[in-house]
Amino acid sequence: MADLGDPNRMNTAEFPAARTTLGASSFKSVPDLWHHRVKSTPDGEAMIHRDADGNWVSMSWRAAADRVRRITNALLSLGLEREQRCCILATTSPDWVLVDMGILCAGGATTTIYPSNTAAECEYIVNDSDAVVVFCENDAQASKLLANQQTLKNIKHVVVFNGTPSADGWVRTLEDLEEQGARWSVQHADRYAEVSTAIQPEDMATLIYTSGTTGRPKGVILTHDAWVYESEAVDALGIISPADKQFLFLPLSHVFAKVMQIIFIRLGVPTVIDGDMDSLVSNLEVTSPSWMGAVPRVFEKAYNKIVSTPRDKGGMSQRVFKWAVGIGTEVSRLQQQGSEPGAWLRMQANLADRLVFSKVKESFGGRLRFFISGGAPLSQEIAEFFHACDILILEGYGLTESGAASCLNGVDDFRFGTVGKPLPGCEVKIADDGEILISSRGVMKGYHKLPEETERVLTEDGWLRTGDLGTILNSGHVQITGRKKDLIITAGGKKIAPAGFQGLLKSRCAYVSQVLMHGDRRNFCTALIALSVPETDEVRAEVAAAIDEVNKDLPSYEAVKKFHLCAEDWTVANGLLTATMKVRRNLVEEKYADILDSFYEGAISKL
Repeated sequence: MADLGDPNRMNTAEFPAARTTLGASSFKSVPDLWHHRVKSTPDGEAMIHRDADGNWVSMSWRAAADRVRRITNALLSLGLEREQRCCILATTSPDWVLVDMGILCAGGATTTIYPSNTAAECEYIVNDSDAVVVFCENDAQASKLLANQQTLKNIKHVVVFNGTPSADGWVRTLEDLEEQGARWSVQHADRYAEVSTAIQPEDMATLIYTSGTTGRPKGVILTHDAWVYESEAVDALGIISPADKQFLFLPLSHVFAKVMQIIFIRLGVPTVIDGDMDSLVSNLEVTSPSWMGAVPRVFEKAYNKIVSTPRDKGGMSQRVFKWAVGIGTEVSRLQQQGSEPGAWLRMQANLADRLVFSKVKESFGGRLRFFISGGAPLSQEIAEFFHACDILILEGYGLTESGAASCLNGVDDFRFGTVGKPLPGCEVKIADDGEILISSRGVMKGYHKLPEETERVLTEDGWLRTGDLGTILNSGHVQITGRKKDLIITAGGKKIAPAGFQGLLKSRCAYVSQVLMHGDRRNFCTALIALSVPETDEVRAEVAAAIDEVNKDLPSYEAVKKFHLCAEDWTVANGLLTATMKVRRNLVEEKYADILDSFYEGAISKL
């Protein structure tokens, strides 16, 4: 491979223009994108979803636009002002999308709240954002607001998608709100267009509160131009078209799913929308999407299920499975090197597909071209396993503060273990201390009401300090090596990025649900491990063997010497994971502090 100079900085002259540049935008706001889509393909399929009886039904762009117009007019009738916030507290559904677009077309800004948030967390976000209306999924979510009605100082109404209005009118239904919008528009026929066309690129579109692993969440201000940019950048990659079908289940409260939303509007991609995680597998089998975005935990769970089935059966099933994965791995390695298998290997691969891989692919609907993974690091071994099964996972990278999508592997230009190349119009560079810096139109305007925090992460010339450590390979692919704030510095002064060990262990032991590597200011590393199955002697032995296997490839100071299997899994419900399935390191370490301390009793630091 030719030397491209400094490996820590992408040399833009060496790469295709489509990956580094982007022309002037044709749209100035998200409503511009929306109106263009509706006008271009009014009768096209927009969203596919389940009705109240559980039947799959389709909604056209024209039908979606009619509802958005009614919601917009209703908000205008309530006096919603430019950039005023409206919250959405609901799981992912077509109603979420329609309400979001209604807010934006009214000139307002959407504030997102996770359905898993507690009443106290909801109260904080609603008040900090200065929201005036909250949209809720149902009575259960509305009850979180009713519990704090007196302290929600600015809220005019709580609107439930499917729920019960309150006697005092503070809680009302979405159907009632839309009827109000329809009546109001009769006397104000021109207001909808006037307000939508007045929205400017730098106006606030979304206020997303980072779930955070420590402290209070911060509100990230993302503009209309940030979302327009994200849609244009993904469009420029040419990997998605209207011929595709997307499955969207990720929480639209999160920036990753918001990018998926803006993509299907920009490109007119029919999108199945259903946020019910319990029904994900069966929904995929029924709807047969061609692509889907997901977080690594989804792939880890799928991997565990795929490998555990033949293992539990044993005998011929297990032997055939191992043989098929071996053949698939050979094919994958050749393809990663830009080669194709010879006739004999190709014949074996076809047999492996018939016997094993076709069944795996059918469990995802049988039409998948690729997955996109984001939100957290994806284990390279997991990505390579799925590729061996003829399923491509394209890992991407971005932060809430960068509008989510900043880097992405390509269908024909992927490198496992990296997050791909910068999107068109995005620049990435590495600071002297190894921190990744990002510059693009997708970068946030700042943190809401937190100017000092904004100055801490945004440089004077607009670069975002990501807090992630990484490097840029000569090929232009960006590789994440860890988090600055998660960096472990041992008592002997060695620096360790725990993500490496944690990812490897989860990929090599199907029983492992979550891992936390510990060792900051300690003289050796230890680990807390949450299991996906009850602990038994066999499970403990398997975990221990997997740790030994991972340790073999690590320097001695990075090897885990002791570990503890936690009786309780770490979940969003018990507060040990964020809503985006990231481990809350400080809370886990606090919960198991006595166990961690016991690992080091009597130990003497080695200098």
